[in-house]
Amino acid sequence: MGSQLIEEQAWSALEKSIIYFRGQPIGTIAALDPEIAALNYDQCFIRDFISSALLFLIKGRPEIVRNFLEATLTLQPKTGQLDCSKPSRGLMPASFKIQSFNGQEYLKADFGDHAIGRVAPADACLWWVILLRAYTLSTQDTDLVEREDFQEGIRLVLELCLVTRFDMYPMVLVPDAASMIDRRMGLYGHPLDIQSLFFAALKASLEMLVPNETNQFMIRAVENRLIPLTKQIRENYWLDPDRLNVIYRFQVEEYGEEALNQFNIYSDSIPFYRLANWLPEAGGYLAGNLGPSQLDCRFFSLGNLMAIIVSLTDEQQSHKILNLIELRWNDLVGHMPMKLCYPALEDSDWRIVTGADPKNRPWSYHNGGSWPVLLWMLTAAAKKMDRGELAHHAIAVAERRLMEDHWPEYYDGPDGRLIGKEARTCQTWTITGYLLAKELLANPDHLKLITFAEEQ
Repeated sequence: MGSQLIEEQAWSALEKSIIYFRGQPIGTIAALDPEIAALNYDQCFIRDFISSALLFLIKGRPEIVRNFLEATLTLQPKTGQLDCSKPSRGLMPASFKIQSFNGQEYLKADFGDHAIGRVAPADACLWWVILLRAYTLSTQDTDLVEREDFQEGIRLVLELCLVTRFDMYPMVLVPDAASMIDRRMGLYGHPLDIQSLFFAALKASLEMLVPNETNQFMIRAVENRLIPLTKQIRENYWLDPDRLNVIYRFQVEEYGEEALNQFNIYSDSIPFYRLANWLPEAGGYLAGNLGPSQLDCRFFSLGNLMAIIVSLTDEQQSHKILNLIELRWNDLVGHMPMKLCYPALEDSDWRIVTGADPKNRPWSYHNGGSWPVLLWMLTAAAKKMDRGELAHHAIAVAERRLMEDHWPEYYDGPDGRLIGKEARTCQTWTITGYLLAKELLANPDHLKLITFAEEQ
């Protein structure tokens, strides 16, 4: 099937997904699957809308993005809550939907209180800041971002992320299931995906906060956090053959400021022989999570790809991550770009870590499933590093099946050959992940919406 026909049908499907609030376009619904009950797929999710929003900006339709940013800002709680069942000040909703009462439309937000597991989203507010910067760069509409309500919105997001807490690490502390991986996967603490988005949101905030007296404290707080966060991720999350040898010979029970093994990681907790066999000499990646006695060695695509895009990794590390993807293509890309997580948790690990969640069965959904939305991030990372051949190859793989399979949410199996067991079809971010990848491949200048200048 021709690439042009696939694109035409994808654009047509995207148009049908647009939702309107009081006559104005305000976002896109998660999926238009005609065969399965909507559940919460009839809502607009902040994380899902990002790829749609970037497309609208690229195609000169910023009004949809502006309406979305303004609407979601009104849903952000602005006052502190003593009631623990209420959303915290500064939190952005995971999603919203349009409801009617007495002939009037209003927006109903979901902060996780209606979601499976009742976990509030940590990534929504970070994506919101990243999207606000992209809108500002695309439109040069500085009046919007400099409005006091938007300046306050940015400050409240930062306040939420930089708040005084029990841990003393530069990363942001979040519960399991608080991100795109919204079911339990053993990622409580400092998961990589959130740290990459956190870094990007901090960088974006520095560009957008007006340097006035009100913002000075927050600007200093962001500047103070960026350097230790970058150092922590680049050094302590990094895995390559050299680093693996260092960790393998770690001493444990070390005390004091000079301890090399500051997280007290025991070698027995890491599958060294299997990992050393899988990790090529030219490859490397950022581990999935880091905490006391814990180094989660799974490869998480979103965190690694976003780390490249936003320059959280240095140039050498970025190339090593792309080398790994290229050299382990069958494992990480296979028949549908690309694995959200590799390898999957199986057997007793799956039962214990996920709580035997049947949707997260091995090689399905978040537990080793393949997600076409990641195609745009893979393309962005590859083009940023002048590795466009990887993007061309991945898009060609996706085009063989996506339209024929009716744009599924995710794919199952070790090689991504099966349509996801519970996947919705006509999934909007599957459609926009493909379209955005094509746009970024055709015109890499669009990368400026989501990348940052390299630090000298």
